[in-house]
Amino acid sequence: MPNVFEKSSPIIISVANQKGGVGKTTTTINLAAALAERGANTLLIDLDPQGNASTGLGFPPTERKKTTYDILIEETPLLEAIVATSVAGLSICPSSADLSSADIELMANEKRSFLLHDSLRDPQISQLGLDFILIDCPPSLSLLTVNALVASHAVLVPLQAEFFALEGLSQLMLTIREVRRSANPALRIEGVVLTMVDGRNRLSQQVESDARKTLGELVFATTIPRNVRLSEAPSYAQSVLDYDGNSKGAEAYRALAQEVLARHSGVLCNRRTD
Repeated sequence: MPNVFEKSSPIIISVANQKGGVGKTTTTINLAAALAERGANTLLIDLDPQGNASTGLGFPPTERKKTTYDILIEETPLLEAIVATSVAGLSICPSSADLSSADIELMANEKRSFLLHDSLRDPQISQLGLDFILIDCPPSLSLLTVNALVASHAVLVPLQAEFFALEGLSQLMLTIREVRRSANPALRIEGVVLTMVDGRNRLSQQVESDARKTLGELVFATTIPRNVRLSEAPSYAQSVLDYDGNSKGAEAYRALAQEVLARHSGVLCNRRTD
């Protein structure tokens, strides 16, 4: 069944890249916080067994009562796992290290690729008035990532400004194509955001030039710089917007949020005028 935008349903975006260390979780946390800052009611779903998004928003493992593991394996209603964060307008469904065995545990389940999709379409979720749901995917093309892609309207891809960056996209694109063919024909690319960009570095400049030449308008105008504050913020269990709202990292994620909001302005405006 294709995913379509409904006036009462949130816009669901997976943040995915099978390569680790590209700023995927950093992007999920800070884009979610920036969307919330702009007034968008936002839910972050942590689907990464490492749980860094959960920790980065103030939820260490000992404080996670219900998690995405319970949703997928125990079929616990998503509403029971959602908790508010310290950021106004931002809630989270935290992760669990138990997710690392999810691929094996789900193998016998006929609905294994649609579990998150079905959970997100629970009528109780539509009553929360969410504008966006961001899914932090694991750094692999596992069954967890497939669940996220099947459940989503779009995929946002963080791309580190490094040598061979574009070559690493090929496997993810093949997975997206397969999900479109088999389970979610409406899945599209939200965009590619360049991360860890050093404007003084010729390699960063060349990667950005190549990405824009190859991918065109899929590449967001905003780039995310290498920034000490971005690296420090998770250790204080804060988004960079709360940790240092005047930093270059915070400014970059505000700009990225504005681009995302602009791409969905028609849907959001229609929803709020109905």
